[in-house]
Amino acid sequence: MNQTIKMPGDRPGMIAHRGLSGLERENTCAAFVAAGNHSYYGIETDIHRTKDGRYIVFHDDDLTRLLGDERIVEEMTFSELRALRLTDHDGREREDLMLPSLEEYIRICRKYNKESVLEIKNHFAPEDLDRVIGIIQAEGWLGRTIFISFDLPNCLCLREKLPEQRIQYLVEVCDAQVLQTLKEYRLDLDMDYQRCTRDIVDACHAMGRAVNVWTVNEPEDGRRLAGYGVDFITSNILE
Repeated sequence: MNQTIKMPGDRPGMIAHRGLSGLERENTCAAFVAAGNHSYYGIETDIHRTKDGRYIVFHDDDLTRLLGDERIVEEMTFSELRALRLTDHDGREREDLMLPSLEEYIRICRKYNKESVLEIKNHFAPEDLDRVIGIIQAEGWLGRTIFISFDLPNCLCLREKLPEQRIQYLVEVCDAQVLQTLKEYRLDLDMDYQRCTRDIVDACHAMGRAVNVWTVNEPEDGRRLAGYGVDFITSNILE
C-alpha cells in the first residue's frame, strides 16, 4: 500500500498501529513520523526490557520475522539491538531504520502532538514500570500516554502506581470475567476487532470504560465498528 485509506465522517480516535506501518517499516522512527504527519489521534508501539535494563521498541520476542535472526530481544543489550538495521517495505536497507528507544518514540509523539499508546510487552517487574513511568514523566508526556498490555499483572501494577492513568487491558476475547476485571480495576478494553460485538461495547460503556479494537485495515470493518460505538480503532493503514 502506498497511501492511507480515509475513514468517513464522525469516527473513533484512530491509532496508528506500530506507527503508520502500512507505509513505513513497523515500529521505526520513520513509521512514527509518518503517523505524526497524518491525522491519527495516537501512535501505538511496543517496548521490551533489554538485557542491560533499558527499553527498546520492537514487537516480537525474537528477531526472526524481521531480521532472520533467532536471538531473543530481551536477552540482548541495548547497544546490540541498536546496531541492527531493518529494511523498508521494498526490501531496501536503510541506515535510518534502527530500533528506537522509548525516549525517541515519546519525543516523536510529543513533537507531533499525538497520544502515546504504549504496549508493555511480556511481564515487567514493578521497578521496571517505575523506570518507564519516570522516562515518560521526564519527557512531559505521561498525561498523554495510554498504557496497554496483555499481561494483567502489568495493568494492575500500573493502576496501583497511577490511579488515574488510562490503561487498556489487551485481550483476544472479552467474556464476563474480563468485564468484571475491567470494572473492578477501572481498566479500558483493547480487543481483537473480529470478536468485538455491539453488546461488548455497550457493556463497557455502561461501566464507563472505553473500547479500542485491533487491527482494523478494511474500511467496511472500520465503519461497522464505528457503528458499534467503539472509542478507538487501531490500524496499519486506515486514517
